[in-house]
Amino acid sequence: MSVFGLREAEVAPLVRSVAGEDADRARIEEAFARGAWTGIAEPGDRVAGALVRVLGASGALAAVVARTAPARLSESTAERGERIPAEELEPALARWEPRLVSAGSLLALRQAVRFGVRLLLPGDAAWPAGLDDLGDHAPLGLWLRGRPDALGALEASLALVGARAATAYGEHVTMEAASGLVARGYAIVSGAAYGIDGMAHRAALASGGTTIAVLAGGLDRFYPSGHESLLDRIVATGAVVAEVPCGVPPTKWRFLQRNRLIAAATRATIVLEAGHRSGSLNTAGHAASLGRPLGAVPGPVTSAASSGCHRLIREYGAECVTSVEEMAALAPLPGMEPAVSAGSGRTGGLDRQAQRVLDALSTRSPRDTAEVAARAGLAIATAGGMLAALELEGVVASRPAGWVALAHVRDRDARAR
Repeated sequence: MSVFGLREAEVAPLVRSVAGEDADRARIEEAFARGAWTGIAEPGDRVAGALVRVLGASGALAAVVARTAPARLSESTAERGERIPAEELEPALARWEPRLVSAGSLLALRQAVRFGVRLLLPGDAAWPAGLDDLGDHAPLGLWLRGRPDALGALEASLALVGARAATAYGEHVTMEAASGLVARGYAIVSGAAYGIDGMAHRAALASGGTTIAVLAGGLDRFYPSGHESLLDRIVATGAVVAEVPCGVPPTKWRFLQRNRLIAAATRATIVLEAGHRSGSLNTAGHAASLGRPLGAVPGPVTSAASSGCHRLIREYGAECVTSVEEMAALAPLPGMEPAVSAGSGRTGGLDRQAQRVLDALSTRSPRDTAEVAARAGLAIATAGGMLAALELEGVVASRPAGWVALAHVRDRDARAR
C-alpha cells in the first residue's frame, strides 16, 4: 500500500482490527482510504462525498495526495461519467491540503485499536441505511464503540433531542417519553449532551432498551466528559458512533453536522424542550429537509425553554405531540395499533363519535346497544356501527349481556387526557 507513503505491513494489521479480521486487500484499501477521508474532509463535505463516489475512496485519496491539479482531476471525474467542476475542486483541494499528513491517519487508527473502535463502511451489514438519504453529504465512514448489531435497532428508532439547559418539566417529559417508547419497541437515539439528550439515554437504559449516541468528536475521548460513565453504559448495551476519527475534537460546526446523522438514521425526530435558538432546532431542520416526521412537545407559554418547540409547531409544520402514543404515531412500527392524534379528540385513531361511544361504556357492567346509544346521544344504528369498529380495534368487547370497554384502553385514555 503506497498511499500516504505507508507500507501495507504497517497499515494492514491496524485496518483489520477496526474493519474486520477477515478483510482482504481490497477491503483494507477501501477501509484505510475512507478512514483517512474522515479525517481529511469535514463532516458533510459535499465535494469530498462526490469525489469519493465517482473515483472511489482509494482513487480519490491517491489523486488528492498526488496534488492533482483541479482541471486534471475534473477531467478524471468526467472520464468516469460525472464531471465535478474544477471551480468546485480548487477550493476543496485547498482546504484538504493541510490535513494530507500520513501520521495523522496512522495515529487515528492506532487510537481506534486502543479504544476498541470499529470502522463501518457504506454497504456493511451494520451500516445505517437512512444515512444514504444524505447523498453526497453522507458520512464517508462511521466510527463505532459498542455493539455493531445494535445499529440494526435504528430501523425502529426515534430521535429524542432538546436543550442542554433543560427544566424539570422537560426532563420529566423526556423520561416518560423514552421509557414509554422503549416499552413499545423503539430504540432511542440522541446526542449525549447534558439536559434532554442525557435524560433520553438514561431513561432508555433504565427501561432495558437500546440507545445509540451520536457524537461530534472522536471516540477516544468522550464528550461531554461529565457523561463518560453514561456513554460507557451505552457502549456496553448499545452503540456510540461518530463520523470523525479518534483525536478529532468536537466543535460547534461538527455538532451542527452531527445533527444531520441523528435525523437521517432515525424514523422520526421529536424535540421535547428547546429554546428559541436551541441547537436541537438544527436537528429538526435536517429531519424536515429529509422528509422525516417531526414532532415537538409544547410547554407553558410563559416558558422560554419551550419557545423553540412552539416555533417548530407554528412555523415549520411540526406535529404537536403530548403523549407517548402521539410520538409513536409519527412513525408506527409494523403491527402497532393506531394512537392518539394531537388535538384531534380521537382515541386509538377513532373519531369523536367513537369516543362518545367509548365514554358511554363501563369496564365492568355490560350495556346493550340501545343503552349505549342513549348515553352517547347517538342513533342506535350509529352506535352499533361504532361498537363494531371499536371491537375490531381491540378497544371494546362483546359479552353475552352487552358491551364493555377494555380496562387497559380506558386507563390509557385517562392518562392521555
